[in-house]
Order: sequence, then structure tokens, then C-alpha cells
Amino acid sequence: MNNQLKVFFVLFPLLLSAGFISRNEPLPAFQDEKGNQWVDSVFATLSPDERIAQLFMVAAYSNKDKKHECEIDSLVIKHKIGGLIFFQGGPVRQAVLTNRYQKAAKVPLLISIDGEWGLAMRLDSTTSFPKQMTLGAIQDETLIYEMGKEIARQCKRIGIHVNLAPVADVNNNPLNPVIGYRSFGEDKYNVARKAVMYMKGMQDNGVMANGKHFPGHGDTDSDSHKTLPTIASSKERMDSLELYPFRQMIKEGLGSMMVAHLYIPAYDTTRNTASTLSKKVVTDLLKNEMQFQGLVFTDALNMKGVSKFFAPGIVDVKALLAGNDVLLFAEDVPTAIDSIKMAIARGEISQEEIDQRCKKILKAKQWCGLDKLKPIRIKNLLDELNTPFAGLINRKLVENAMTLLSNRDSLIPLKRLDTLRIACVSLGHDDETTFYRMLHNYAPVDYFGLNKKAKDALCDSVIKWVDGYNLVIIQLDNLTTNPAQDFGLTEKMEYVMNCIIAKKKTIVSVFGSPYVLARLDSIRYAHAVVMSYEGTSLFEDYSAQLIFGGIGAKGRLPVTASQDFKLGQGLSTAPIRLKYTVPEEAGMSSAELSKIDSIALKGIKDKAYPGCQVLVVKEGKVVYQKAFGFHTYENKRPVKLTDLYDLASVTKISASTPALMRLVEEKKVHLDSAMSVYYKELNGTNKEKMTFRQVFTHQSGLPAWIPFWKRTVSKGVYRPGIYSTTPSKEYPYRVAEKLYISRSYPDSIMQRIISCEVDSPGKFVYSDLGYYLLQKII
Repeated sequence: MNNQLKVFFVLFPLLLSAGFISRNEPLPAFQDEKGNQWVDSVFATLSPDERIAQLFMVAAYSNKDKKHECEIDSLVIKHKIGGLIFFQGGPVRQAVLTNRYQKAAKVPLLISIDGEWGLAMRLDSTTSFPKQMTLGAIQDETLIYEMGKEIARQCKRIGIHVNLAPVADVNNNPLNPVIGYRSFGEDKYNVARKAVMYMKGMQDNGVMANGKHFPGHGDTDSDSHKTLPTIASSKERMDSLELYPFRQMIKEGLGSMMVAHLYIPAYDTTRNTASTLSKKVVTDLLKNEMQFQGLVFTDALNMKGVSKFFAPGIVDVKALLAGNDVLLFAEDVPTAIDSIKMAIARGEISQEEIDQRCKKILKAKQWCGLDKLKPIRIKNLLDELNTPFAGLINRKLVENAMTLLSNRDSLIPLKRLDTLRIACVSLGHDDETTFYRMLHNYAPVDYFGLNKKAKDALCDSVIKWVDGYNLVIIQLDNLTTNPAQDFGLTEKMEYVMNCIIAKKKTIVSVFGSPYVLARLDSIRYAHAVVMSYEGTSLFEDYSAQLIFGGIGAKGRLPVTASQDFKLGQGLSTAPIRLKYTVPEEAGMSSAELSKIDSIALKGIKDKAYPGCQVLVVKEGKVVYQKAFGFHTYENKRPVKLTDLYDLASVTKISASTPALMRLVEEKKVHLDSAMSVYYKELNGTNKEKMTFRQVFTHQSGLPAWIPFWKRTVSKGVYRPGIYSTTPSKEYPYRVAEKLYISRSYPDSIMQRIISCEVDSPGKFVYSDLGYYLLQKII
């Protein structure tokens, strides 16, 4: 073997390891679309100016005035822009405007939205899913996929093709004012896994995902909406940490990427040049080195990270020269188009490059279904967006995120409730909270709430008030996401909490950013700490259930919050009590169970009863619980969910009724059939024509009861042969403590029922007797 060949074999593996041999990353789905006939035919109809216009995605709102709507009309009709990004508004209004703009467009518009936690990030009256920091705590990542799938369904229903999510930034700076709770956390592997699952959930269901904010906005302490943040990290650090989630998404077929407005000297030292406007970042790093072939979006071009340094038109040209495909939120489209045409004339960019990017966008439109565009159906839009299934997914996400950070002496779930006097203190709200009401479902709990402006005297009174209790549950809420404002924590809130923890067994549930834990010195001394992440009613609901064991603890902390509470920390518990949830989780229908309301109210209206409480429990899950009316017909004392009842005749509803319901469903009996058809002993008696319906509605004419026991005694003494003090084959039925009745006596009871009088069938008389007959039939 000659020396040259030896050198080649030595160099070849080195070339491989150095990355000189090209890697073939998977194509985004729209690039793999077979058949470009629609793309080519549409492209052929476009003038050079119209091809430039396809690169613009303009901001639209459904909560602004007619002037704004006319401005969008003009951009669509006159300038023939390629797409819209919708911001604040409402779903019906947005759908109406989308239909209007699509009808006016020469080429169907690519519609996008910032929907990191679903449509609710921008639109009212829609489902708000958990923020990504909360999702970072979840261990079952299939739930993230299911959320992405549901968000895709909602996007498609409202005519959205690109959801600008997920955020793939690794949030390794607790002081980050703009990413923070929008990130899956500080662990690059956790961020990558969850970002990929979110992406796949959407793209597998026809909505394009968007990885942002490339090449990583997690290690900043300033906001690119207001200024140009600097990332001082080396290339090696960026490559090993920040770029990792983006690489994983590219490997899994990511459809689009958003480039952030960041100054990163490790990549480009050009003064005042954001990564969005840097060819070294967009073309050399993202497109060439990382081989990304999807759509490249700029972050919004009206943000101060770029607009502070470059005027409209200039910034758009620079974004194109850097290698971006979609110019997002351009402030002045006509000026930008003119500026791009001048750049073409100067030879800075060619029309051929514009045409390639235009075709790329058209291919994305085809993948999104715009080659077969249909108007959005407005009817039932709200109901079809906010389905019970969407609510169920949301509940599962919240439940699985709940994180138990400390649990001294296995306090949670609470046990021996009879030994506890429990106080709930809300630091943030003075009104009763969902958290308190759910706690009260499990045990007697007294409540005291303090808002952030509570007077010192009131704070001191609460500290004294808890002396009468042996367990205090603190709800720390009404917090914010802003680190510059201590995440909404006030000195008074901290003072009250410190004083309570110092003298009482305490559980603290934190409804806010995990980073607030670093501000709470005394929380390490609490007997238990629950990280509940967000301050909505759903989080309050599940946090309370976790404390009592309605659900188990499963979450793990997605960031290092303090020296005491670190990345990955979290304890597991098992449920020990009833869980409160929605019917769908138990395989039932909310719509069907909602009919109970009208039935209960009709009974009150018809004076069948003054009030009632209805509880539906299936497989350990409470799926319906409501109170109606009053205790008496005087309407003075309303029925409450906390009322206690003397339960009797339970077997009528828990055994006889469902058993007969099944027989009816199986068509083995009919409610209006004579019971004698199924129980021959009734033939020839005054009960021969008695029906099932009459017995169940207590209108059979049977007497209210028969005192069977009277025939078993004589002058206060048991008749011989009927009872025994010990069980045996002859005396198998226990009727009282140390008292068993003869095995033949049930036959005597049945004969007395068969031979008893029947009076006024059709009249309501509450009677047990018919259920003895039912037992024989069922």
C-alpha cells in the first residue's frame, strides 16, 4: 500500500468526524410533497413584484377598528402579500375576517398565530393549555403530543396553518424576562424531547410547527421586544447546549424555524446586527451547517431588537440577504417591496433567489391544504373549539405537572382527618378561592384570605388566628412572571408566611414561577411544598386534590429554582381518595350528564321535593356534583354541597335500578310490562297487572310497609324456631347483632307481600314491598 493511500485512510475518518461529509437531514414534510403542479401553476401567474410580496406575513387583529381591516384588505388586494399572523381578538371575529381576506386574495394566504399554549395566547373564549415551563415538569410525554394534536385540530377549525410554537429555548437564566415560563426548562434533553413531541402532535395533524427562537434566547436578561440582547457564549457552548433542541427538531422533520433578534459575537461581530439579519447565522449556520430546509421566519421586524437600528425597507432587505424566507410583521410593506426591488437592481440579491423562496412558500401552502381552500364554517365554531375532550387533555396535563418538592413525615396525602383542625390561608386573594373550595370537599377547612394590599393589623390577626389549628395550608398566589418584580411576591406575603411556618405544621402550595422559591427563605422549613406553577382555577383544583390524595404527585422540577429545590426534584405519591374530574375521564358524556340539571329543577318546580343534591361517582372519580333548591318548601335554607345526609334505601338505586336498566337496554324486559309475565307467582292475584314502572315510581298501590317482625314475637318474646343467636345452615341470615333468622322465613315474607291488599294504583305511596318482588325477577 503506497503512502498516499495510507494518508487517505487516515484522513477519511477524520473528515467524517469533522463534519466535512454531508449529512442528509430529513426533509420537512412540505418539501417532500409529491406533485408541484399547483405550485408551478400559481407561480406562473405571479409578477416579479407579486413573488416578492409572497414573502411577507403581516400582523392582523380581530379586535381593531374598520380602518385596520381596510389596511389589511389593501395589502391583500393591492400588494398581494403571502400571509397573515393574527394577534389579539376573538375566534368568531377572526374566522369572519379570515374568510374575507382569503376571498380577496389572489393566492390563498398562509395564516399563522403565536399559540404557544394554544389559541388562548391570542384569542379570548378558547382553551388555555399550560405554559411550557409547566409542561416541562410532566414525565409522560405522550400527553405533550396529545396537546399538540388538539391544538392542531383547533387551528385547522379556525383556518390557521402555522402555529408559531414550540419554544425550544433552553432557559438557563432565571432572570430571563421574556422566555422564562415559555421554555420547557433548563435541561436541553427535556426541552428537546418535549419540543419534538409538541411539533409532531401538530405536524402529524396538518398544522406546521415553528421552532423558536433560533439559535437560543434562553440565556438573556433583556427582552428583544425592547432592545437587542447579547449572548456572550462561545460557539462551543452554543453548539453543545442552545442548539441541541433545534437540531433534534430538524432531525424529526421540523417545518419552520423562527430566528431571534440576538447579538451573538461568537457568530457575527457586526455592530448592531441581530442574528435575524446575520447571514452567518441564518445561511451559514442554520441552512448550511445544520442543513435546515424548512421555512425560515424572522422574528417580528417591528421589535426593537432590529427596528431600533434599521428603518422599514432596510431591515426587510437585510433579513432577506441573511437568508430568511418569511418576513414577519413588516411595518411598511410597500416601502419594503420597493427596497427589495432596488436591492435586486443593485445585484445584492437575484430575482432567482426571490423566486426560489416564493416557490418554497407555495409548497408550504400546498402542504397546509391551501390548494383546496374552503371557507371556515362559522356555525358552532365556539362549541367545536372548546370541546369536552380539549378540557380533558388540559386536566391531564395539569394533573401530571403537579410537583411535590418536600414532604416531611409523608404528610401528603393527608391522613387521619379526624385528628386535624385545618386552616387555609391565601396570600394573594381575600375572596374564597377554587383551591379552598376543593380542600373543603375533602374535610372541614376554615379560610382566611389576604390580598397584597392588606393592612399590617389584618396580617397580624391572621398570624394569631392560626393558633387554633394544628395544620395550616398556605396558598401563595396572585404572582407574576416578572423577575424584576420578584415574581409578584411582596414583603407582607413573605412576612405572614414566615411567621406561620415558624410556629405551625405547614403545607405551602406555590401558584407561580418556580424561580420565586429562591425568594422564600423560610419555605425550606415547611412540612410540605407543592409546586403548582400557574394561578388558574384548574391548577388550584388539582393542587388541593394532591394534598388530600385525590390524585398522586408525578411532576419533576424543570429548572433549578434555588439551592434547596433543584432540577429534576420531585416526590411521587399514590392517590388514596376520590378524584374530582370531568365525565369524559370516566368514559361518560358531559352533555348527557348535564341533563340531570333540568330533571332536578323540574322536580323542584313540580313540588316533588324542595331541593336535592346529586353526586355521580364512577371508578373512584367524582364526575358530577351539584346542589339544587332548599331544605324545606319555605325556601329559607339552600342546599349546599357540604350538607350531610342520612342515607337509606341505598340498594334501590345502587342495585335494583341499574340492574333493571341493564335488562331494559338488553330488551329482556319492558318497563310497562306486567311483572307477572316474569314472576308467575303473581298470576291470579291482585298484582297480576302491576308493572315495573309502577313499582319504580311508587305508584303500584302497595302499602308503604308491612311490619314483618311482629309475627316473630309474642308478648315481647321471640317465637320458637324463628331466631338463633348463632349462625348455622338453618339460621343463615343475620338480622341484628347475635341474631339470625330461619332460612325459610324469606318465603313467609314473600307470601305476605303477594297476598297483601292493593289500594289506588297510580297514587304515590313510598313503598319498599315492590322491590322484594323485583329481586325475584332480576
